[in-house]
Amino acid sequence: MKRKDFLIGASLLPAFSLTDIATGKKKKSFSIAHITDIHVKPGAEPENGMAKALQSVQASRPDFIVNTGDCIMDALEADKAKTTTQWNLFNTIMKAENKLPVYSCIGNHDIWGWFNKDEQLKQDKVYGKQWAVNELQLPGRYYHIEKNNWAFIFLDSTQLNPAGGYIANLDSQQMEWLSSLLNTLTAKNVCIFSHIPILSICAGLFFNKTQPDGDLLIKRNLMHTDFFQLNSIFFKHKNIRACISGHIHMQDDIMYAGIRYLCNGAISGNWWHGSFNGFEPAYAMLDFFDDGSIIRKMIQY
Repeated sequence: MKRKDFLIGASLLPAFSLTDIATGKKKKSFSIAHITDIHVKPGAEPENGMAKALQSVQASRPDFIVNTGDCIMDALEADKAKTTTQWNLFNTIMKAENKLPVYSCIGNHDIWGWFNKDEQLKQDKVYGKQWAVNELQLPGRYYHIEKNNWAFIFLDSTQLNPAGGYIANLDSQQMEWLSSLLNTLTAKNVCIFSHIPILSICAGLFFNKTQPDGDLLIKRNLMHTDFFQLNSIFFKHKNIRACISGHIHMQDDIMYAGIRYLCNGAISGNWWHGSFNGFEPAYAMLDFFDDGSIIRKMIQY
């Protein structure tokens, strides 16, 4: 969906009466369904589960959907045939079960070939993140949209780690883009979406244990390692209301330095094996208000 179409669609939202304003009732701008970590793959449980989740989302009647990635089970190690099967399945179910606009982030498991040992894959034009950009019809790895008096920023929070695996942060080009963009959005409430949390208590509880030395472990691939740099940028912009993510398959709600950080579970729960650390498969319904406030309701579909 093109940005101009998104802005045109805003005119179809229901109007609020003068009575609402006169009585001091908060004016709701719109509602979003936040889905994340679907991890679809061939099989009755993931296929039916994804379909049921989308059916529930349609019944909740949001204005649009935000999908923060890990759409497919895994492309990091998969060959091209297996990755094609997964993306075809994802798009088939989305087409059959969803009629709403969708805006997405790239999840780490949506990235093709990083962990595959076949060096020839690197020569393919869709190697890495490009395949996900194409399948999700993104304008780029990161981008933003504006709706009413809100601006939504979609980040690419997964980078290849030279020391092995992947790391959660923004590359220098993206960091510069974000800092410059925020300077242009001073008249808007700002909400930032990323796959990996920028800040999350669940990132330290993911392994459900205390380390032998008594520490809780937050690994570099579970929360943004550049949090302090981002926080110094955010501190300059008092209109940033929330940062919303998935990745952890758990749920939290943190208020830090005036910004609300929400991690909203996973459609797949424990990767299609029930609940994960006590959190059932779920998605979030988010009501956004003109005053910059947000109400979250988690729905176990």
